[in-house]
Amino acid sequence: MTNGHGQLLNVAEAAEMCHLKVSTIRRWIFNRRLPFVKLGRRVLLRSSDIEALIEQNIVPARDGRQ
Repeated sequence: MTNGHGQLLNVAEAAEMCHLKVSTIRRWIFNRRLPFVKLGRRVLLRSSDIEALIEQNIVPARDGRQ
């Protein structure tokens, strides 16, 4: 499913995209660390939000000087 913000993923697909456990994604949803879409009983996440989470957590490489 797609929308203006990218594809909608279920929890398992989001976990696979991040190489994390499903339980980790569910905990982040419960703690409101990740925005989500609730359609009936389904919990979906925008792929753009997952990509933003990855970008926000990039640790830059050191330049080698100390």
